[in-house]
Amino acid sequence: MMTRVVWGEEDGFYYDVLRLPDGRATRLKGRSIVGLLPLCATPGVEPWLRERIPRPNALLRERIHQMPELLRFIHRPGPGHFGVAERGSIALFTPARLRRVLAKMLDEEEFLSPYGIRSLSKFHERNPYVVYVNGQASRVDYLPAESNTGMFGGNSNWRGPLWFPVHALVMRARRQCSLDYGDDIHVACPTGSGKMLNLFEVAREVADRLTRIFLREERGRRPVYGGTTKFPNDPHWRNYLLFYEYLHGDNGAGLGARHQTGWTGVVGGLIHLFGVLAPRRVLEVGQLAAFASK
Repeated sequence: MMTRVVWGEEDGFYYDVLRLPDGRATRLKGRSIVGLLPLCATPGVEPWLRERIPRPNALLRERIHQMPELLRFIHRPGPGHFGVAERGSIALFTPARLRRVLAKMLDEEEFLSPYGIRSLSKFHERNPYVVYVNGQASRVDYLPAESNTGMFGGNSNWRGPLWFPVHALVMRARRQCSLDYGDDIHVACPTGSGKMLNLFEVAREVADRLTRIFLREERGRRPVYGGTTKFPNDPHWRNYLLFYEYLHGDNGAGLGARHQTGWTGVVGGLIHLFGVLAPRRVLEVGQLAAFASK
C-alpha cells in the first residue's frame, strides 16, 4: 500500500490518499500535519536569481505550456504574476487554497495551540477519524501527549504533540510567501478572532508561541516542565533548559527524549531570526540583503 496527498475542495484541506494493492484508492480524511506540508514547498525567486539561472525558468514555462491545466492548482509563475519587488514563487497552491488551509492551521480548535502547531487537528478529539480497509477498522484520535495504547512503544508524536522540525518548515514557507505577497494577503490569527495578520506576522506569531514554551510565566513556571517541580524550582536546575523530542499539544510540556537540541533547540534560531528581521526591510531588499545590512 502507498499514499499520496490530494486537495479536498469541499473543506479546503490536503489529505492523504491510500492506494491499495488491487488498485482501489480511498481518501484519508484525517486532518494531520500532512495537510500542511504542501505549503512548505515554496521556493522564492528573486529577480537577480532569474537572470543568473535562466534555464530552469525556461523549463518551467515549457512544462506549463505542455500542461496548462496545472495553472488551476498552483501559484501562477512568470511575468504578470510577480509579487513585491518583482519576486516570484513556485508553489503547489493558489492564494485561495493558501487562505483556506491557513484558516484551519490558525484555528485554536484545530491546529493552533497556545504553544505552536499540533501534528493532528484537535477536531479529532471529539470526532475520531475511522477508516475501514479490508474489513478492519483503524481509528485516529487527537492525543496531545503520549499514546493511549502500547503501539510503537506508546509513542503518539504524530497524533497531536508539537514537533519543532515541522514548525521550521512551515514558518520558513510563510516568510517566503510574505516576500512575494507582502501585505496583499491578510488572514485572521487566530481564526475567527478578527485579528488580521500578513504572512510574515503569522510566522512571527507561531514563533512567539513556540518561544513561550521555554519562558517563565507570571508564577515563574516554564511550560516545558509541565507539572514537575524539580527542574523549575531547584536553584541548580531552574536556569538550565531541557530540549525535548516533542511537546504536549495543549500545555507545551516536554515529552520523549531530552536534550533533542538537534531540532527543538531551533527555538534559539527563531528568537534570533525574528529579533533581527524587520518586515518592511525584508520586503524592500529581500532576506539575504536584510541580513547583510545588519
